[in-house]
Amino acid sequence: MNKYETLLNVLDKIRDEAPDAYKRYRPDESKIEEINNARSRAFIHLFLKVNFGLLDFIEREKFITDDPQDGGIDGYYPNEDSKTVYFIQSKFRTTENNFKEKEILFKELLQMDVDRIVDGALSDEKNVPYNSKIQKMVGEIQKIPDVGRWKYQVVILANINAQVTPSQLKKLTGGFPVVVYNHAKVYNDLVLRVIQGNFYNPNELIITLNLSNTTSQSAKISYNVKTAKKECDITLVFVPTIEIARAMYKYRNSILKFNPRSYLELAHNEVNTAIASSILDLTTNEFALFNNGITILSYGTDINEKIGQKDKGQLIISIPQIINGGQTAYTLSRLYEKHILTANEKEKRPEIFDNKEVLLKVITFHPEDLSSQSEYLDLIEAISKATNQQSEVNEADRRSNDQIQIHLQNHIFDKYGWFYERKRGEYADGIKAGYIQRSQIVDRETFLRMCKCCDVDPANAKRMSMEQLFERQHFEETLRDPNRFDEYFFAYQCFLAINQVKKNFSKDPNNRFGLLNYGYGLQFGVYAVVTVCCFEYKGEKSFEKFKVITESVLSKWRKFEAYALKQPKNKDYFRTYTDPETGVEKQEVNFNNYYKGRTLVDDLRTFFKT
Repeated sequence: MNKYETLLNVLDKIRDEAPDAYKRYRPDESKIEEINNARSRAFIHLFLKVNFGLLDFIEREKFITDDPQDGGIDGYYPNEDSKTVYFIQSKFRTTENNFKEKEILFKELLQMDVDRIVDGALSDEKNVPYNSKIQKMVGEIQKIPDVGRWKYQVVILANINAQVTPSQLKKLTGGFPVVVYNHAKVYNDLVLRVIQGNFYNPNELIITLNLSNTTSQSAKISYNVKTAKKECDITLVFVPTIEIARAMYKYRNSILKFNPRSYLELAHNEVNTAIASSILDLTTNEFALFNNGITILSYGTDINEKIGQKDKGQLIISIPQIINGGQTAYTLSRLYEKHILTANEKEKRPEIFDNKEVLLKVITFHPEDLSSQSEYLDLIEAISKATNQQSEVNEADRRSNDQIQIHLQNHIFDKYGWFYERKRGEYADGIKAGYIQRSQIVDRETFLRMCKCCDVDPANAKRMSMEQLFERQHFEETLRDPNRFDEYFFAYQCFLAINQVKKNFSKDPNNRFGLLNYGYGLQFGVYAVVTVCCFEYKGEKSFEKFKVITESVLSKWRKFEAYALKQPKNKDYFRTYTDPETGVEKQEVNFNNYYKGRTLVDDLRTFFKT
């Protein structure tokens, strides 16, 4: 499935969210034009869902205005957080080639009546009334109490001629700033993010504090820290658990970018049971004692203890990122979802969070003090790895935010439409929603073994444990060259092709591993087979025939093993002896160890390259 097919699948799943009453989203599958129209509206839903965290279909539908007499505005959204009203013009293309190349026409941009609408007009220049949704939008804008502080922005979901400047776009759309989502930005900023559950990045996280238990003059402790990478501030404050639960449920992977684990991967931990128990089974605040707390990064932190409400304060965190305590935040969010959001009225238990608080450690950076973005990221990585030392995080998780893996993930999606999983479970939301299949995900451990095959090191590809593969020194020696990403992915495709051949024999009790066809190649020698396939890699054109290459290599495998059996240097793995009772010459073979042994590479090179 390529990127455009994935986009269509995402749009179809969004259409499936529509209640039965919204029949325009559920046309007969034989009516292609109606299907395309429904996908066009779902395209705007996708934008609203990813950028503003509107998870409910009906809530999003309120902001879709795409109908006759819409003033060139297909959707809108008044965003309280940024004090901005967004006006959306969308052109969904129904073929992969058009989606990539076809541009929106200037006359379509000129049809946007944004300037008239923000002036309060209810009809166009010909005095024809706008449709009811546009008129409702005008009314909503007029009701914004501090509308004078708000801005307006036009969003174009379409390709724009690269020669058109931002200033020209502003003129075309009535003088308003414009952000363009061309095909590449749609794939990377909408499709990929919704599949990762990494959308609606919060600019600010606002937490209400309970000051009734505060005995000092201040609810917080602040401390300035000087590091080799400049300075940062540390703020310690106890916050209500319900506040963390709401934030984690809403933002999910968006606030876990620097955490070694993703949202749903945090589910697989026995610690969750203990955390949940101290919320569910106790009415007092032992939680504050038992829990080590949550560490969160911030670009700016403000605490106001006088907000006009008795015993209440407010903590504002800019661009928040949880780097430690994700397990705690995840568990709280699931309790919030189960006992408050999805429970029926009789089973709801909002009281479970009453008077229970958790320690929040806020590390505030001052970006203007950092000489480069790399210094900022280096310091974040160091803090993340240090604060996660105490919990059980494997080596693969520790490498999950290394820049080369982020680069690899982007490259594989951009070029091939596949999903490299650098964090366990980071695509679980996409799989659960049906946006993608598990078969589209590139397993990080397998991929690193493929890198070993490309380095003509099949023995270590087979022999090394996951911990060894991702141990810092081995990892950096293996995954080190972005120029070889395509070669590595070619090896991965060959590996999948070999596995498919293996599956063909899985139900044959007399030839389960294709022993009669390919010797021990499918049972013990898969990485050796991949290595030989890599001998044939000749750049991008090799992707067109990776199955042919794989079949060709496998067809020679029995002859290769016969050659290996005859080599004196392999006597540690293959022993010929005479049965003392029968006098018959027999051979004892150990291909499992041979394919992990020191003589393998020389045999592969000699047999296949000479």
